[in-house]
Amino acid sequence: MGQKVDPRGFRLGVIRDWDARWYAEKDYAKFLQQDLQMRSMVKRKCSNGYVARMEIERISGEVMVTLYSSRPGILIGRGGQNVEALKSDMEKLVEEKIRLTIKEVENPEVEAVLVARNIAERLEGRVTFRWAMKQTAGRTMQAGALGVKIKCAGRLGGQEIARSETLHLGRVPLHTLRANIDYGFSEARTAMGRIGVKVWIYKGDILPEERKSGVTAEEGEAS
Repeated sequence: MGQKVDPRGFRLGVIRDWDARWYAEKDYAKFLQQDLQMRSMVKRKCSNGYVARMEIERISGEVMVTLYSSRPGILIGRGGQNVEALKSDMEKLVEEKIRLTIKEVENPEVEAVLVARNIAERLEGRVTFRWAMKQTAGRTMQAGALGVKIKCAGRLGGQEIARSETLHLGRVPLHTLRANIDYGFSEARTAMGRIGVKVWIYKGDILPEERKSGVTAEEGEAS
């Protein structure tokens, strides 16, 4: 079997920044466990809020958490009840002050996590997997993506033997580090078992503003 690499982790420090931005020498293991527990809590309690990603920063004894969602109104709740309850649970977990911010995702059709979740919900609603993949991929391309790749694996169509199906539209250059590729995974819990959904979305290239020599990428190509 080949080694599969997450496109987001592969590009960390090149064109992508970390989702957890903090530094610790003594309490690293403690903070790491707290981050994992907070992410698990958000995934469990905000499943209907369509959270695309979660960023965590630690500055002078304060934890700043930012949630990016396509449905911020559901996360906030009436009068801010939901967000206050979530903030309180996080403060009990980490025993520190939490500053929780919720931001809206401008274009959810090109967020791989949300696209995978959308396909999984359609499969749970007994929609044919080929139709769900084709319709979702078409909307993603119309939203401005340069390429999309969708892979579903499991007992597709209720078959006895598990298999995988892949749909590919446009370009998805996984080996190009400057390529901005988003990746998302979700699971559909169907009557015949779980079906895994993986989505890769190519949004274009991110070129460095300047190199060590001080020459921009465009100038370097022109020379």
